[in-house]
Amino acid sequence: MSQIDKAAVRKPVARHDRDTGSSEVQIAVLTKKIETLSEHLKTHKKDFSSRYGLIRMVNTRRSLLDYLKRTDEPRYQSLIKELGLRR
Repeated sequence: MSQIDKAAVRKPVARHDRDTGSSEVQIAVLTKKIETLSEHLKTHKKDFSSRYGLIRMVNTRRSLLDYLKRTDEPRYQSLIKELGLRR
């Protein structure tokens, strides 16, 4: 994922211009990476190392979502709506 792609994903959910580490931004970037890797795995079914990386990313996103829900419920709700996550 290039820096331009990350910036495009980051912009709608960032709290300020230089926001790169907030939970919302991390979740948005992980979601984009997960979508990209899922598409890759549809054509490369035996790429087990990438599948392992995908599972790690999904688990990381899950813990970040749980943290955000625990600390700030309204931001959590708006983020899952914006990203289209089905939680």
